[in-house]
Amino acid sequence: MSLPRHICWTLLVILGLTACEGTTFNSSVPTSPVQLVINTEAGEYVHFVTDNIGEYIIVDATGYHYHNKTIPLTNTDYYGYAGVLIYITHDRQYAAFDLCCPHCLKRTPCYLDGFFVVCPACGEQYDVSHGYATPVNAVSKEALRKYNTIYSNHRLTIRN
Repeated sequence: MSLPRHICWTLLVILGLTACEGTTFNSSVPTSPVQLVINTEAGEYVHFVTDNIGEYIIVDATGYHYHNKTIPLTNTDYYGYAGVLIYITHDRQYAAFDLCCPHCLKRTPCYLDGFFVVCPACGEQYDVSHGYATPVNAVSKEALRKYNTIYSNHRLTIRN
């Protein structure tokens, strides 16, 4: 005896919704507010579009750093624990990460070197090229803390 098709689909949906329960990633990096908005039609950011793989913006206490320029923060900008890297990945997506090494947990930010974010304290490298920021050297057991990115109407919003 087989179950009616609509019951099979209902069970499959329920299984799919509950199968991932408990798999939320918890980062060792302390939670700090992140709220950034970048207008990709604004003059200083017109080149920060997804066709430009490898382009990035770093945001920290001194502002938005892009193409050797620093653009001031607004009173609604929050930049995480050690600063935020916003990166255009190989698959033409925006990805955003806290620049705090989850192994060292220092507010001294990691820095970008090509496709890798490097921790100046422990030397761990995190590969950001595909949007995951996974550790390369196995010094750290965690990826960098990742933030949500939403792109709509030429506005990129990064938040946690």
